[in-house]
Amino acid sequence: MNDTLAPLGLGTEKVGKLLMQYAIPAIVAMTASSLYNITDSIFIGHGVGPLALSGLAITFPLMNLAAAFGSLVGVGASTVLSIRMGQKDYETANKILGNVFVMNLIMGVGFSAATLLFLDPVLLFFGASEATLPYAHDFMIIILAGNVVTHMYFGLNALLRSAGSPQKAMMATIYTVLINLVLNPLFIFVFGWGIRGSAFATIISQVAVLCWQMNLFNNRRFFIHWQKGIYRLSRRIVLDSLSIGMAPFLMNAASCLIVIIINRQLLVHGNDLAVGAYGIVNRVAFLFVMIVIGLNQGMQPIAGYNYGAMLHGRVREVLRKSIFYATLIMLAGFGVVELFPRAVASVFTTEEQLVEIAVPGLRWVFAVYPLVGFQMVSSAFFQSIGKAHKSIILAMTRQMLFLVPILLILPNYMGTTGVWASMTISDFISVLLATFLLYNELKTSKHGK
Repeated sequence: MNDTLAPLGLGTEKVGKLLMQYAIPAIVAMTASSLYNITDSIFIGHGVGPLALSGLAITFPLMNLAAAFGSLVGVGASTVLSIRMGQKDYETANKILGNVFVMNLIMGVGFSAATLLFLDPVLLFFGASEATLPYAHDFMIIILAGNVVTHMYFGLNALLRSAGSPQKAMMATIYTVLINLVLNPLFIFVFGWGIRGSAFATIISQVAVLCWQMNLFNNRRFFIHWQKGIYRLSRRIVLDSLSIGMAPFLMNAASCLIVIIINRQLLVHGNDLAVGAYGIVNRVAFLFVMIVIGLNQGMQPIAGYNYGAMLHGRVREVLRKSIFYATLIMLAGFGVVELFPRAVASVFTTEEQLVEIAVPGLRWVFAVYPLVGFQMVSSAFFQSIGKAHKSIILAMTRQMLFLVPILLILPNYMGTTGVWASMTISDFISVLLATFLLYNELKTSKHGK
């Protein structure tokens, strides 16, 4: 399909076909991205050691915070792009590209500069110990140095997807993973760079693919492309992007706080290996979450475009199909982890004690996963149609109102088991809230008729 014409089919093509066309590349890309993180953990776990794996887990909050600022721009702007295309406002759609470039440049540099000044105190606050701090420091100092590249890479990929090129967005992620898969073992096992080698592999792979993305937007036949006059920040574009992007921003920022509390609780009620076990659980859970995020990314331009075009029946249809597929994905994750938890944990480490701690964690966290897909699609749906406040409610209540209090209380009575159980309980409550909000939206709004 011609890239310049691709967005036009969003309002006319069969919804099921469109969802497959957009979601499959996004799912492949997100699965590849998750495997990208998993392979980092596997190479570090086997090539550097279990304490390095715990050190990597300490960096998750900071990685989530960096992702929060990236999603504030990328997710928000890509949603605005979809809606503007549905409204046939092509001039604004082109300006969004230049504005995303400038906003990512400002946020990427600003975040890195601020964080590098206080890196070690931040990591200690996140739950690092004397044994794990050197690993966390060595990894993050390189990641932060290349943070602006990461922001640009994810931001441009989001625009590629919304501009009608989901296949190119998918290939960008796959290229990053393939380069990383080659460089990671080379830097860790051959060059002996340890955990720093994994960080270098991550940044170098993103630099290579960012150059490819930049070149794609040089093509004047492409729906949006680099040109004069698009780099001056537009108040409307910035505010619309940031308001819609606020939901994933708050979600990632809340995740940062949650991971800090989890790490500290595991350190208090367990040890450094318990923190490493959470690193394993987090990576495995993230795999299935990322697949659903890919599905949501496929849904987003379809829902956004048709909502902007007032085609409410198509909006509801893509929501219904997305919920069905998300439930199947999470059900598969539930089955694999509940049946083979030891085999899953053993992929990351040969340390038997670490495996023993990770197994119950996996079982607890995945216990309600067959229901979690519905909650994730509901949150993404509200974001896709520009009703960011409801998406924010779902994100913040799950992580802050539900999870934090349980996480602070339950481990005092159940130890490390209480940490794992807290996540399960909060997920279940958030599913109930999502059911209420989505039912009310479909019942009262125009696209619910």
